[in-house]
Amino acid sequence: MKASSPVMQQLRSWLIVVLIFAGLFLLWEYAVKLFGIKEYLLPPPSKIWVEFLKRQGPVMSAAWVTTTEIIGGYVLAIVVSIPLAMVIAFSRWAERTVYPVIVFLQIIPKIAIAPLFIIWFGFGLVPKLLIVFLLCFFPIVVASVAGFKSVDPDVMDFARSTGASPIRMFFKIRLPQAMPEIFTGLKIGAALSATAAVVAEFVASDRGLGYLLQQYNGQLETPMVFAIIVLLSVIGLAIYYLIELIERLVIPWHVSHRPTEITGI
Repeated sequence: MKASSPVMQQLRSWLIVVLIFAGLFLLWEYAVKLFGIKEYLLPPPSKIWVEFLKRQGPVMSAAWVTTTEIIGGYVLAIVVSIPLAMVIAFSRWAERTVYPVIVFLQIIPKIAIAPLFIIWFGFGLVPKLLIVFLLCFFPIVVASVAGFKSVDPDVMDFARSTGASPIRMFFKIRLPQAMPEIFTGLKIGAALSATAAVVAEFVASDRGLGYLLQQYNGQLETPMVFAIIVLLSVIGLAIYYLIELIERLVIPWHVSHRPTEITGI
């Protein structure tokens, strides 16, 4: 059987995902009605949608605040972690001294130090950015270090024998070979970024989706709690798939992006 084009395969994958989610929402809708579950315990998707439409103005305004925190902290983590990973990968001294400190900082519960950020920086944007940064930073550093250290030494020796400069070897060999691992860390960081922003808003915020989530939960407005959770998931998924799209554009040659060939028996 002739393999279909990559575009058709991707569209087919998306269609399957959409159908699965549609089936789950229909099952949820009718299960609530069939078993007579109270709406304050588990509202049906139709009720969640109706309540969201009633308050979409303040909710979308809060979503913009949370998205700003997510993107700001995530970009800061990328800007700091990848250059730091290069230093750790290329310097034994940095690997022995800096890397253990990074591991120690990662072990510290972020929600435990969030109140300190409030004392130091107040209730503005800075403490939220720092919490998002801390949660996204470690997986990107670890993956990037692994990527920069995964270069085949025989390939590097051959490149040196041809007279290639260190800068040329970095951009032609080290960086391309490290890219798959780097993007793995970026996708893990993207998946954590929305969680980090909500944790930050739980601790200290007077706006954002995390703040609204606490409000609606305290008022037992379960449909809006579910609406906020779904919206946060959509924001997280959008950032994740944006990184995956960039990965496909930057390293289309990697094995993870090659189309799967289906052959007849």
